[in-house]
Amino acid sequence: MILALYCPDIAQNAGTCVRTGACLGVPVHIIEPAGFPVSAAAFRRAGMDYIDSAAIERHASFAAFDAARRAAGRRLVLFTTAAAGPHLDFRFEADDVLLFGRESAGVPGEVHAAADARVRIPMQAGRRSLNVAVSAAIGLAEALRQTGGFPLS
Repeated sequence: MILALYCPDIAQNAGTCVRTGACLGVPVHIIEPAGFPVSAAAFRRAGMDYIDSAAIERHASFAAFDAARRAAGRRLVLFTTAAAGPHLDFRFEADDVLLFGRESAGVPGEVHAAADARVRIPMQAGRRSLNVAVSAAIGLAEALRQTGGFPLS
């Protein structure tokens, strides 16, 4: 399983996702450009001391990221409010890449088109979206639950 962030805008959210990945044993891929320097203090502050033990991979562009994941034979599962079906009905696989869009704009059409599947997290009517770090934790938890991928304590 891989947690991927598309051009994240907010260092604290990306840091929180890296911390989540480190705690659950899941690599985090950051697709650039980010809205902050990835080595910025705010990014390190949100990730706390987990940054140094996290598996982080940076990609210079979506094209570079997509080529790498296709070469590895991994499905791309996009979490988006535009998806028809909820993530709870989707059958995740252990080598899936879970992609979350940028806080300000989600992902562009070409990223939607490249996804093998699109899912949404159910919310109350009239609500726009969840925080990306919260969404990543919800999505990753369900994917790990389904695949038996939670680390053993």
